Amino acid sequence: MWTEECDLTELLTRVRAHDDHAARELVERLFPLVLRTVRRHLPRRTQEEDLAQEIFVKLFTRLDQYTARAGIPFTHWVSRLAVRTCLDALRAERRRPEWRWSDLAEDEAAWLDFMLTDAATPPDTTAAAARELVEKLLGQLPPDDRWVLLLLDLEQRSVKEIAQLTGWSRARVKIRAFRARRKLRKLATTLKNRDHDESL
Repeated sequence: MWTEECDLTELLTRVRAHDDHAARELVERLFPLVLRTVRRHLPRRTQEEDLAQEIFVKLFTRLDQYTARAGIPFTHWVSRLAVRTCLDALRAERRRPEWRWSDLAEDEAAWLDFMLTDAATPPDTTAAAARELVEKLLGQLPPDDRWVLLLLDLEQRSVKEIAQLTGWSRARVKIRAFRARRKLRKLATTLKNRDHDESL
């Protein structure tokens, strides 16, 4: 992204001096990083351009809070700001409607059965159906729980990386993930049991 640290330092100095050309250059260099974060964690009812713009507004208004530290790149500070903005957007999003068994496609129902029975052989359906089911279940979790499972289980991020991105302690990340997985399993069980109860 930057060839030399002095290049970044000089660019940030110009941005802080309200140089419009430098501000545009900074946005161009950071846009791919911000867009990747937004696309991974975009709330359902939010436009990615709107959320990316919100991140850049925060970046420019908080740039004076950034202090260069040895071994910690500027992009880490930007990533953290983007993650927190996405979390705020997820928290602001109204809770999604509750799903019922009858709302699931046949393939999704087969994956839910597979998840709850710990069967050795997965159903003979597409992986897309499994992903759809997981997204529906994750959508029922509180934003912080959803976020930690997305990062840890779907993106395969380490506990250390998640702690750095969120500002949480490693212990908090582990506890949050453990509780979120329990809630996810309970949601799946409730979904299946509700269907059984309604059919009686």
